[in-house]
Order: sequence, then structure tokens, then C-alpha cells
Amino acid sequence: MRNPKHASTVLLVRSDAAGKFEILLTRRPDEMKFLGGFYVFPGGSICPEDRSDKTLRRCRGLSGPQAQQILGDHLGPELALAHWVAVIRELFEEVGIVLCVGENGAVLDVKDPETAQRFEGSRKALVPGSLDFGEFLEAENLFCDLSHVVYFSHRVTPEFFPMRFDTRFYLASLPLGQTALSRSEEVATSLWIAPDKALQEANRNFPLLPPTTTMLQNLTAFDSWQGLCEKFRLR
Repeated sequence: MRNPKHASTVLLVRSDAAGKFEILLTRRPDEMKFLGGFYVFPGGSICPEDRSDKTLRRCRGLSGPQAQQILGDHLGPELALAHWVAVIRELFEEVGIVLCVGENGAVLDVKDPETAQRFEGSRKALVPGSLDFGEFLEAENLFCDLSHVVYFSHRVTPEFFPMRFDTRFYLASLPLGQTALSRSEEVATSLWIAPDKALQEANRNFPLLPPTTTMLQNLTAFDSWQGLCEKFRLR
């Protein structure tokens, strides 16, 4: 059996008008060979750029040893930290959300038209690999805000599957003033939905597979936005 690839997936959440919360799900294009047509969370495999010196120098809020302590000593500090970086990179590539801060720790103003246009151009260049994530961070003088991303769970694809992943799941709140793209090169459509409603719709024309359903079930244990934020110290 092939060794599973290291991967990271993010459960992006936001509050709703009733004091509860919604989660972002993205539908993969039908033509994709892996899980085409299914609803999933943003995420993907760890890439070399996620653990490069250029990228890791642009990280704040969590050190390599701290990440290693959370995920396990067998990973090593660079690979452990790269799991957090991959969350931030994948979230930007797939739905345009930027979990970064400026050099002085200031929150980004992504509503500025010039900034938004420049970021979108960089995002589109990152997807095919014509731009390196570390280069994007350097060019914009940005730092990955790893403290915004909270470890949630761990799953490994069973051995009988032809494609296997060793995946860490994370929670992150939608940054103030940002909006997820409705579609992109890797996303046919995206939607915000309550975890319990997503599970109910899964019995209809709403394709979901484990471990997505498992993560949604775990979230149904929290009946309020405040309770979720307090448990995982989301901000």
C-alpha cells in the first residue's frame, strides 16, 4: 500500500443571526478525478513550499516546536508547522480567504479595490504554481497568522483505498471583512451551511463522504457560536 500523503483541511466557520454558526463547504468540479462532485472542506496535501525557509520565516503565532508538540514528535518541527501553513495557503488558493497579518500585526484591509485586485491575481498564479506562496508573502510583506488556526482532529485514509492521506483538520473563523469566493479553479461552488443541516441534506442530492460527515457530526455537539469559540479559543 502507498504511504499516505500528509495533508491539512480547514473547517472555516462563521456566526449566524441566531447565535449559532455555519461552516464553509466547497463542491469539487465534476471533472476532478478525486472526489469530483463531492462537497468537502478546503484543504490539500502539504507542498514543499509550505515548509521552505522563505515561507516559514513569514509565520507568526506558533513555533515549530509548539506545532510538533501538538501533532506529534515523529513529524519534526518543520513538517508540523507546514500543516498550519498549508491551511492558510489552501484557503487562499481555493476561496480567496487570507489568514495573514501585516508586519506590525495589523489586520488586512482586503476591501481596498487595488489590494483585492492584486491579491486575486496572485491567487490565480498560485494555483498552477507559477507563483510560490513564500514569494507572495514576501511581495506583500505579509505574515501567516498561525494563531488564527486551531487544531481540531486527525484522520488517516484506510489502507484499502488507492489514494491515502494522513490529514490534520483545523478550525478557523472567517476573518472580519472577508468573503469566500463562490467558485474558483478548484471549486465548482461554495456555500455556508449549518453542520446539522448539511448532514440532513446528505441524504438527498448533497454528496458527502467520511471524514467530512464525521467532522460535521463532531461540530453538532456545539449549539452556539459562543460555545464553539470558547472551546477552541477562536477569534
